[in-house]
Amino acid sequence: MLSVSDLQVSYGAISALSGISFEIKAGSIVTLIGGNGAGKTTTLRTISGLLRAKSGKISFLGEEITALAPHKIVARGLCHVPEGRMIFSNLTVEENLAMGSYLQNDAARNAQNRAYVFAIFPRLKERLKQTAGTLSGGEQQMLAIGRALMGNPKFLMLDEPSLGIAPRLISTIFEKIVEINRERGITILLVEQNANLALEVSSHAYVLETGRIVMAGDSKKLRADPQLKATYLGG
Repeated sequence: MLSVSDLQVSYGAISALSGISFEIKAGSIVTLIGGNGAGKTTTLRTISGLLRAKSGKISFLGEEITALAPHKIVARGLCHVPEGRMIFSNLTVEENLAMGSYLQNDAARNAQNRAYVFAIFPRLKERLKQTAGTLSGGEQQMLAIGRALMGNPKFLMLDEPSLGIAPRLISTIFEKIVEINRERGITILLVEQNANLALEVSSHAYVLETGRIVMAGDSKKLRADPQLKATYLGG
């Protein structure tokens, strides 16, 4: 569904990604794990068109999207929930969700997506008229995911969904991520600081270090790998 080939990205003279390549199959949950500065967020931002690649190729559903503008990538069904959530804090929950469906012209589909968002995140329906900036961290993350779902995605990229969330809500968020994948068939690319949790919910994983993929494979096998456990899992 998504193919990244020899992707190189730089911030000025500093190389952030040094020729990474990977593929993601439709219907899967795949995770990128690695330390701070490894290039995980840069990878997502480049795929979604927020950053420009120095070289390499990104293909989505067989079409090259490397040079497309972000809104054109979203229109093709690839949506990005960024690190820090980036909700419109001065708008209401309802207005944030409406912004998520900005490119969608099918009123019936929008109504279905809205109903689905409220079904998996009923708290958003309770706070529909509330200003988004006054929500808790967990509620804001629900809103950020809900806003992306209003874009009717085929592929969803989630950057650090547990960041800044109360521990009691983290398991809820991840249960919903798995539910979205299973019930809607939405393919998910996950970046998550909690490597244990990321490997638990994903089927395949790539390990990034200083802009390079150093390990890849089945999530369960990687979770048992002694080197990975020592480096990322506290084992």
